[in-house]
Amino acid sequence: MAIQMDLTRIIISDTNEQQLIFLKETDGERTFPIVIGFFEATSIDRRVRGQSTPRPLTHDLLASAIELLGGEIQDVYIHELRDHTYFAKVRIKHEGEIIEVDSRPSDAIALAVTVEVPIYVSEDVIDEAIQ
Repeated sequence: MAIQMDLTRIIISDTNEQQLIFLKETDGERTFPIVIGFFEATSIDRRVRGQSTPRPLTHDLLASAIELLGGEIQDVYIHELRDHTYFAKVRIKHEGEIIEVDSRPSDAIALAVTVEVPIYVSEDVIDEAIQ
């Protein structure tokens, strides 16, 4: 079962390679962190804060390319946690079908905040992440 989550916190450290984002259940209390890279964290943070950039960032480019090719990003889905690594899919509607594209969760979340689509996480992933 997929649970809708909200991005609730971004921690960016100038002294640490690993940045953190926190996801929390939209209709619940469970929350957990995901470690991401500096570029993805700053990209997500800029988008959340509504800061524009003079040129498109990678996630802007990808969103535009999907749209120009006739697709529409429906949502992102973090579906697996294996060996401390999260696995995600970007789900794109194209010509009436849903296409699932493998993605790092950080890139999927960056896309989700760019085009304002929901973030879902598997119930199993949430359970394992909060243990």
